[in-house]
Amino acid sequence: MSTSPAPTAEAVLLHLCQSMVSQPDDVSIETTADGDNVRLDVRVNQDDMGRVIGRRGRVASAIRTVVGAAAAKDGVSTEVEFVE
Repeated sequence: MSTSPAPTAEAVLLHLCQSMVSQPDDVSIETTADGDNVRLDVRVNQDDMGRVIGRRGRVASAIRTVVGAAAAKDGVSTEVEFVE
């Protein structure tokens, strides 16, 4: 993770997702950078997708907000996508 363009944001995202799913070993994050814009694609077990998205996307929105704040420390902006 040390070579990541957004190590703090990635660590926070990984911790949040692993904390809320029933199968934390299945959580993976793929990072793509384009200048100061960093895209974080999150994959979780299919059974846990509802947990990280939440009702009407509220949990996903909260995760994006927290990760965005962590990304500010890294000096980048992030886009978090939950991929099936």
